Amino acid sequence: MSNIEKLISIRNFTSEHHKGLVSLIFVGNWIISKHQTFFKQYDITMQQFNILRILRGQHPKSASINTLKERMLDKMSDVSRLVERLRKADLVERKSCEMDRRAVDVKISAKGLQLLKTIDEEIGILEDTLKASLTDKEVVQLNKLLDKLLSSY
Repeated sequence: MSNIEKLISIRNFTSEHHKGLVSLIFVGNWIISKHQTFFKQYDITMQQFNILRILRGQHPKSASINTLKERMLDKMSDVSRLVERLRKADLVERKSCEMDRRAVDVKISAKGLQLLKTIDEEIGILEDTLKASLTDKEVVQLNKLLDKLLSSY
């Protein structure tokens, strides 16, 4: 009996593809749950963390809301709402775009950069599970397989 069969008490998958899909969904939800718990201590969400990381990559330049939407891992996120919460926490700065008054430019603040520095020092804990479960060779294989799946995205 495989781990997924034990974890969700299903023994009759219709195919190995079905089993693989269920396993991917289960592992994805498990990873999201671990991340949510981790980020709760910093009073931010995974999506807010993603925005801060994107903005740090742009730093010292700003990014538009559309740029953030394009680069988000969670494509269902309401980026404007997330940015507003980050602004209220003084983690980002927002201002109207000089070239298009309807657009908004967002820039990470010094406080946002400091928060990411703190998180970077501890986020390795989340990667430790992967390191403990898979060899370097297996992780390379996993990445190739996931990339192959993403090619149809």
